Amino acid sequence: MSTRRDFVRSAALASAASLAASVPAAAAPLDESEARALLREPLAPPLGHPDEAARDEGYWRKVAARYRVLGGTTNLEAGYFGMMATPVLEAYHRHIDRANRASSYFARREYPALFAGARDRVAAALGAQPSEVALSRGATEALQALIGQYNGVKAGETVLYADLDYNAMQWAMNALAQRTGATVARFDIPEPATYDNVIAAYAAALDANPRTKLLLLTHCNNKTGLVIPVKEITALAHARGVDVVVDAAHSFGQIPVSLADLGADFVGINLHKWIGAPVGAGALYIRQGKLDRIDRAHADESAPITSINSRIHTGTTHFAIVMTIPDALDFHASIGIEAKSARLRFLRDRWAIPARQVAGVDILTPDDPRMVGSLTAFRLKGRGDREFNQGIARTLLDDFGIFTFPRTGLAKGDCVRVTPALYNAPADADRLVAALRVLAAR
Repeated sequence: MSTRRDFVRSAALASAASLAASVPAAAAPLDESEARALLREPLAPPLGHPDEAARDEGYWRKVAARYRVLGGTTNLEAGYFGMMATPVLEAYHRHIDRANRASSYFARREYPALFAGARDRVAAALGAQPSEVALSRGATEALQALIGQYNGVKAGETVLYADLDYNAMQWAMNALAQRTGATVARFDIPEPATYDNVIAAYAAALDANPRTKLLLLTHCNNKTGLVIPVKEITALAHARGVDVVVDAAHSFGQIPVSLADLGADFVGINLHKWIGAPVGAGALYIRQGKLDRIDRAHADESAPITSINSRIHTGTTHFAIVMTIPDALDFHASIGIEAKSARLRFLRDRWAIPARQVAGVDILTPDDPRMVGSLTAFRLKGRGDREFNQGIARTLLDDFGIFTFPRTGLAKGDCVRVTPALYNAPADADRLVAALRVLAAR
């Protein structure tokens, strides 16, 4: 099996000096005086069509000034969690101080209304009713509750998922099957993917497994960033009597999301990725009329069995995290999801489209705007082994100062994930393309 040492040896990488000469220098960070000046300017939404606004570098420099970014490394790995913008971070600190000063008086007398208000804001942003939404500490916790407590499958029936679904959610589906005596069916999403062949793949999988009762869909997966047509696939599933649970951990805040449009029965979301709340914020959604398909959490009697709040019990919540959710939603709304999504896709296209033309580089996410946001992955042609892709990510960081992350679990092999954020500039994408040219040529 290849190691990074093998990769470096076989690639015969040049000295650090020659590498630096091959790749443009990192974009100069904002100095403190410029950042302060830009922070004083109002952040009015950009004018014009979102695709035009995405290229307004003056506007996006003002947005970038609202993030305190560590210098020295070009961070293209925003997929793990989303950095809080400065106004959100400052609000978070205020909320910590408020909760800490008043202690249990605050927790018992003031916090319940703030918790409900945050939940209502999330529901409104999702186009859902407050009674359909409960807060969680992240999408994983939400989805584990939805899958683990699902009671609509029994022995001899089937649960279905794909290779690109998040590993922890695959494990939750496996555990559900083991507990109920159901069968697990797994299939591979086509690579390369198209809008039509993804729908066809799900239709074929449903037809091949007619006893399926629960289908897991990942709206935007964490491996390649492929955005699948959830609405169309959900319709196929419902026509066959199949319930659908959607992992929207990466899509909410990265691309426009309306739960009514998705049509899914159950959804788990993150608020600390693309919405930019503090780490430890998420939510679950149960469509009206489907609550009885999810058992109460741990026989929880603290909420009525008719309430979604009885389906998840996290204990004492982190007060300041929940209190900061509205602040994060406010900052998100100040930019607007259409403009934000267009900018993220512009930064993605800035590197992915030219990299697709580099011999030996495979871009794993299509350029179809319906199927991509910011997150996209690549692999060097024919090299899907884990050690090799870990070595590629380390080399990008060690030799080029570009931070990416390897991903595993794809049917056709591992890859490296690239995820620009609003604080990135086009020059960051250009540096990655230049680095890939060097790596692919050696």
